[in-house]
Amino acid sequence: MNGRRRLWLAAGLAVLLALVVVLAAVIAGSNRTSSGSSPSSASAGATATRTPSPSKSPAPTAAAPAPPTIPELPATPMNILVIGSDSRANARDQNNQTVTTGQSSDQRSDCLMLIHVPADRHKVYGISILRDNWVDIPGYGASKINASLEVGGVPLVVRTVETLLGTHIDHTVMLDFEGFKVLTDGLGGIDVNVTQPFTASFDTHHTFVAGINHLDGEAALEFVRERYSFVDGDYQRVRNQQTFLRALLAKLSGGVQTPAGVLGLVQFAANYLTVDQGYDPAAVAILAYALRTVDPGASGFFTLPTAGTGTSPDGQSIVLPDYAGIGEVAAALRDDTLPEYVAAHGY
Repeated sequence: MNGRRRLWLAAGLAVLLALVVVLAAVIAGSNRTSSGSSPSSASAGATATRTPSPSKSPAPTAAAPAPPTIPELPATPMNILVIGSDSRANARDQNNQTVTTGQSSDQRSDCLMLIHVPADRHKVYGISILRDNWVDIPGYGASKINASLEVGGVPLVVRTVETLLGTHIDHTVMLDFEGFKVLTDGLGGIDVNVTQPFTASFDTHHTFVAGINHLDGEAALEFVRERYSFVDGDYQRVRNQQTFLRALLAKLSGGVQTPAGVLGLVQFAANYLTVDQGYDPAAVAILAYALRTVDPGASGFFTLPTAGTGTSPDGQSIVLPDYAGIGEVAAALRDDTLPEYVAAHGY
């Protein structure tokens, strides 16, 4: 990404490679079947008239393959930028074309959230960034922050958010509409607590009632995308996105506790996620397994401070950043005082 290969420590590379080898062995073993003749059975047929020698010992039984293992994540904090693309095509292909050719693509970031994972991994913090924030996009000037994906792909989204928050982003994960639906269905759906009932204004016009709703992929997508049903539009939409992510963490922490379970989930998800160059499936598995200790109920989610809405010079409806408030968030990230910031603001 822009020449920046975000690889982990060199010592961890051997571990990642070993994990890939283990995973490949597990997959290969699961693909073997009992159909067809083994060398031993063919040999038995050819020598059926021979009398076995009583002095020969029975052939040793093959040892069962060792269960897969996942190394522990180094005890350091990490920032992960989660991007929800509004692409109706394939977000990964469009991003690659933009990065390779410099040509704009037909996609913007429908969801933008910085996930901060502290070193102890007892909780996570999610910072939602409203898509209509009017910010400076490096090399392009003032625009809505969601346009950074369109004109420069994921690398430019990273540079824009890093500039805005004055922090380093370690890894990125992007998902488009279709991938979001497939992955939600693959998990058996997600249970979310709906605090503000509504009926979606698009697609199936799903109705969300107050209380716990079990959402399949299509309903989940309508839940995290809807904004026109709310008086405060995008503000409630990002609250719903935060609710969904909290529910997703609860699902993962409660049901995917073993290395085998994590590896299976990551391999399934790999077809739908777009990640940065240093974040291969093995690295994703290491992080996913490390998050098994996260308490979703204790995790904090909030929206990056804004100063209301307005109109851009070219007539667009925009969100005005609260740079003083953003400065406080940036300082909390820099000084590792995000827990104190969240507590002070009641998030």
